[in-house]
Amino acid sequence: MTQWSKDIIPLESAKTLDGLFRARVLRSPGAVAYINFDKGSGTWLETTWEQMGQQVLRWRAALAQERLQPGDRVAILLRNGRDWVAFDQAALAQGLVVVPLYVEDRPDNAAFILADSAAKLLLLQDLTHWRRLQPALGALTSLQRVVVAADAGKAELDDPRLRHAEDWLNAASEQRYDDLPPHTHDAQQLASIVYTSGTTGRPKGVMLSHHNMLWNAHAVVSLVDVYREDVFFSLLPLSHTLERTANYYMPMLAGATVAYSRSIAQLGEDMLTLRPTVMICVPRVLERVHNKITTQLEKSPWFARALFRLTLNTGWRRFQCSQGRARPTPQLLLWPALQRKVAAQVLAKMGGRLRAAISGGAALPLPVAQFFIGLGLPVLQGYGLTESSPVISVNPPEDNDPASVGVPLPGVEVRVGEHSELLARGPGVMMGYWNNHSATHERVDAEGWLHTGDQARIDNKHIYLTGRIKDILVLSNGEKVPPEDMEMAITQDPLFEQALVVGEGRAHLAALLVLNAEQWAELAVGLNIDPNAPASLNDSRVLSHVLPRVAKQLRDFPGYAKVRRVALLREPWTVENDLLTPTLKVKRNKVTAHYSKLIDALFAEPAASPGRARS
Repeated sequence: MTQWSKDIIPLESAKTLDGLFRARVLRSPGAVAYINFDKGSGTWLETTWEQMGQQVLRWRAALAQERLQPGDRVAILLRNGRDWVAFDQAALAQGLVVVPLYVEDRPDNAAFILADSAAKLLLLQDLTHWRRLQPALGALTSLQRVVVAADAGKAELDDPRLRHAEDWLNAASEQRYDDLPPHTHDAQQLASIVYTSGTTGRPKGVMLSHHNMLWNAHAVVSLVDVYREDVFFSLLPLSHTLERTANYYMPMLAGATVAYSRSIAQLGEDMLTLRPTVMICVPRVLERVHNKITTQLEKSPWFARALFRLTLNTGWRRFQCSQGRARPTPQLLLWPALQRKVAAQVLAKMGGRLRAAISGGAALPLPVAQFFIGLGLPVLQGYGLTESSPVISVNPPEDNDPASVGVPLPGVEVRVGEHSELLARGPGVMMGYWNNHSATHERVDAEGWLHTGDQARIDNKHIYLTGRIKDILVLSNGEKVPPEDMEMAITQDPLFEQALVVGEGRAHLAALLVLNAEQWAELAVGLNIDPNAPASLNDSRVLSHVLPRVAKQLRDFPGYAKVRRVALLREPWTVENDLLTPTLKVKRNKVTAHYSKLIDALFAEPAASPGRARS
C-alpha cells in the first residue's frame, strides 16, 4: 500500500520558476522526475531530478553561446518531454522569456506569433515542421537561430540559422557551467508570453510573470493534495497553460513524477503501463472514455447493463453522502461488492491507481462527472483562463460539487459584474497583453478585475458558469439560448463527434453535426444504407433517426431551445482546416462562414421541413 508523504517547496524558497527547479534538484536528487518513451530502445526511461539538473545546465551553456540578452524572447515548438522542461528551465535561468507554440498549429499562426513576439531563437520538433513553417515566415529577420530537436539522420540543413540540437549542445558542452554569467531576476519579471487560441481574430500574447505561474501552482496544491509518490499523466500539450502550470510546475513543487503519454491514440495503452495517480485533462478526454464505455455497454446483456447502472447509482449516492448532501441508505451496503466486481474492473483499464482526475479548459458535462464519480474516481472540475495563469477556481475533494467549477483559490477574489459576468482578481492575473495596451485595458479594469467573458453565479462559495456573454444566440422572438451548453449536451451522444448550434435572429435553431465515423458506419448498415454513398446523409431514414437523438440530448432545455433541422457532415473540424484552435476550441465564426450556404439552406422555406443533411 502506498505511503503518501508531502514535500511542498514554499514560495519564499523558490521565488522564481527556475528557483523552484533548483530547489527541487537539491531536495530530491535521486527521485524520479520524468518518465518518457524512448523510440530508439522501445522502452520507458526514468530520469531523476539530478539528471535533469545536468541536462538543464547543458541547455543553459548552449543558450549562453547565442549571446542573448535578458528579456529576449525564445520560442519552443516541441512535443511534451524532458527537452521541453530542460529548455524552459534553461531559458528562464538565463532571464529569457519563453514563448510556447503548439506543435499542431497552422504555420501561418506560428509565424505570426514568432513575428509578434520578435523571438530570436526557436527550438522545434524536426525538419518537417521547419519545412512547413519556413514559407510562412517570409522576410522575418528577428529569428536568428533555429534548433532542430530530432536529427532525422542528420539531414542537410538548408538555412544558416539551422542547427541540429545535438551539435548545438555539444558545441557548448566544453564550457564550464560555473563560468556562465549569473543572472538575477525577481518574481515579478516577465517569464513567458502565452498566445491565446484565437477563436476570433489573431491570438493575443498573454504576459505572465514568474510569480503569476508559481503562485498559481502553489495555490492549487493548497486546495488539492499532491504527494511525492504521485505520478502525473501528461497528455495535454505543454504549450497549454493548464498543462504547464498544473502538470509541470505543480508536480515540481511537490516532488511528484510526471509520465509523458505518447499520444491520444495510445492513451489507453500508456495508462495501463504507467499507472498514473493523477490526470490533468480537458473534458473531451473524459468524454471520449465515457462514450467508449457506454457504447460497449449498449452491446452487453440486459443484466450487465442493469448491474452497471446499479453500480453508478450506488457510487454516486456514496459520494453525495461523503459530501454531506445525502443520507446513507441500505443500498450503500452493496458498494464493496459492486466496487470490486464492476467499478474496479473499469478503472483498471485506466491503470487502476487514479486517485483524482482534474478537468479544466472547458465545461465538463455533469453526466460525465457523475459517471466517473459513480465508479469511485474523484473528478475535480476547475476553471480559469490563460490570462489568470490559468486557474481561478477548483473543487476541493472534501467540498466537490461537479455542477460547479469549484471555489476560488486562496487569494483570489471573485464577483459577478454587469451582465452577470464573472470578474476575478488576484496574484495570477496577467501583466497584460504583449504590445496591445488597448486589449489589456478592455480585459483588466483600473481596479485590477479580470473580465472573464463568462457569465456565472456564485452560491455557497462555489462558482457556477451559466454562459458566454458573446456566444448567446438571440432568436427572432427574443428568446436567448446558450449554444455551447447545447452543443456539449448533443455530443454526449457518441454518434456526434462535433456540433455547432446556429440560429441568431432566426425563428428556430438548427445544428451542424460532425458524425463519428465508426458510429455512422454502424448506424448506416443498421438502416440498410451505404455509409459511403454521397446521398446517404440526406436519406429520410437517417434524418428520422438523428433528429430524435438530438431531441433526447436536449430534453432538459426549454421548449424554444430545440434543434429543428440538422446538417450532417463527415469531415471533422480540425486545426489544419482552420476550424479549430490548437486547444481544440471551435472557431465559431470560421465554421459559420465556411458553411454559410448550408446554414442558409437550413433556414429556407418550408419551415416545417424535418431536417436536412449533407456529406
